[in-house]
Amino acid sequence: MRRAVIVSKAVLTVIGTWLALMLAIALPALLPERWEYYMISPASVGLWMLCMLVGPLAVCWKLRSWIRTVPGDPRRLDI
Repeated sequence: MRRAVIVSKAVLTVIGTWLALMLAIALPALLPERWEYYMISPASVGLWMLCMLVGPLAVCWKLRSWIRTVPGDPRRLDI
């Protein structure tokens, strides 16, 4: 059960990161047309693709203590 909770937290973290990055690339489409090329240029799309690969790893690294914590686990040290 402990592993299932840890894996589900990690999966939710990755999906949440991807959703935030998808929103970041979709929102500039609401701007006026003349700004669209500057906001969604080939360079920014390349950086966005790189963030789609590296971003979830960085977020999981940052939230690793939360991911490892399982509510009600007797091995918790903060009780």
